[in-house]
Order: sequence, then structure tokens, then C-alpha cells
Amino acid sequence: MKDITQLLQEAGQGDRSAADQVVAQLYGDLQRLARQRIRQAGEMTLLDTTALVHEAWLRLAGAQGQTFPDRRHFLAYAARTMRHVVIDLVRARQAERRGGDQPDLTLNTAVVDGTPQSDDHILRVHEALEELATIDARLAQVVEMRYFGGLLEQEIAEALGVTERTIQRDWQKARILLSMSLKD
Repeated sequence: MKDITQLLQEAGQGDRSAADQVVAQLYGDLQRLARQRIRQAGEMTLLDTTALVHEAWLRLAGAQGQTFPDRRHFLAYAARTMRHVVIDLVRARQAERRGGDQPDLTLNTAVVDGTPQSDDHILRVHEALEELATIDARLAQVVEMRYFGGLLEQEIAEALGVTERTIQRDWQKARILLSMSLKD
């Protein structure tokens, strides 16, 4: 079996079979990321783990010219893609012409205390994250990878090439800036 880094490089060069092998080897990790994004919302959820992984994979596969030096970078990008899938779903559901009164989709993260979040809250977090990116891009990456990607501090530190303590400080700063932004 080939090394995941080699497969990612081959997939970046357009090798479809290498891309399929990447997904096969990392499917469990992608499922874990997706599982952390979604939790049951009462009797009915609009998106399940498998659907989120597959939708993210379709977007990842369609990203022309995107290369990943290693597994961590791929998973970080997958977390960002899953974030966009969830945000797009929320926006589509809120559109009145598409039936904006559908049941709520909630995010499941280790960061939040487990209470369901409304579509408005998810969009406010997304907008606050975009605002944070203009202030400090790394803080936004840390939030994105932790909140939307469900990555651990150690995994984020490895992906960004900094220490775990730096990620902890960045997380504290980002939480303060986001809480001030979300209060407005």
C-alpha cells in the first residue's frame, strides 16, 4: 500500500485512482470529522455523516490544481470544505423560496456545551470567523479547524507548524474576539 503523502501528490497531479485510494485510506478520518459536525436534531436530520463526507469529497475532487503535502493538510482542507457544505446548507434552508421553515441542523463540537444551535447562530459564527480572518488569519484557521473540523489542538499545531501551546493561546484570543463579535 502506498504512503498517503505520495498518493496525495499523485492525486494533485490528476491521478484519479490515487485520489480514490486517498479517500479509501482516510475515509475513517473524514467520517470522524463529519461526525463531529453533525448530531441528531430530534426526530429528523437533514444531513448525516455519510452525506457530509460525500458532499465534501465531491467538492474536494472538483478542486482543480489543489495539492496537499501530507495527511494533516488534506484533513485541514477537508474540515474547511465541510464547514462550507454546512454553511451552504444553512443558507439554502433559510432561503424562503426553498422552504426556509425546515427543521434545524445542529453542529456537534467538543467546544460547545451541547445545546442545539440555530441556523442564524451558525451563520453569525461563519460571518464572525470571516471578520476574524481579516484581523488574524491564523486565529481564524485555528477556530475553523477546531470548531468546524473538530481537530484536536495537537493536530492543529502539526498542520499549522506551531506548538500546541501557541494553539491554546490562539484559541483563547479567538474565543474572546469571537464572543465580542457575536454579541453585536
